[in-house]
Amino acid sequence: MVVAFWPEYSDPMNNKKHFFKANPAGFVAGAVLLAALTTAVGRADAQNSGVTITPPVVVAPVAVPDNYVYYPNYGVYYNRHRQQYNYLRGNVWVAQPAPEGVSVNALLASPSVNMEFHDSPERHHAEMLKKYPHDWKPSAVPQDRKEERKDATPDHDKK
Repeated sequence: MVVAFWPEYSDPMNNKKHFFKANPAGFVAGAVLLAALTTAVGRADAQNSGVTITPPVVVAPVAVPDNYVYYPNYGVYYNRHRQQYNYLRGNVWVAQPAPEGVSVNALLASPSVNMEFHDSPERHHAEMLKKYPHDWKPSAVPQDRKEERKDATPDHDKK
């Protein structure tokens, strides 16, 4: 037998009077208690007690190309996709929701050209100035129609 350093702590372990005597009623009570505890633990595992976190939905952006209308009389480009007006202010390109120095109604009443490019107007502006100067006006009749009219003579002139 090992002698403990603190004898008051070893006495209760050696003293058999503190433990209850095993009898059939105590054994049954212990078995019922053990069964109740194990059943409760089993039910806790069976229940969905965790937290479910759904991952965020990521939607890939759809790239819509820029689509411009050019108003040569004012040197203003309108971006239909972004609904912004692009123009030069001094030496700097500006994009704003409204044009500066001209009303939207005046722009809409002026000649316009649909642009074929889909990137920044500043890359094409020098070419557009040559092709469509500030005093540019669309021809009333397309070139191919003018040639057709020269060849055709009206029936009422023939006699």
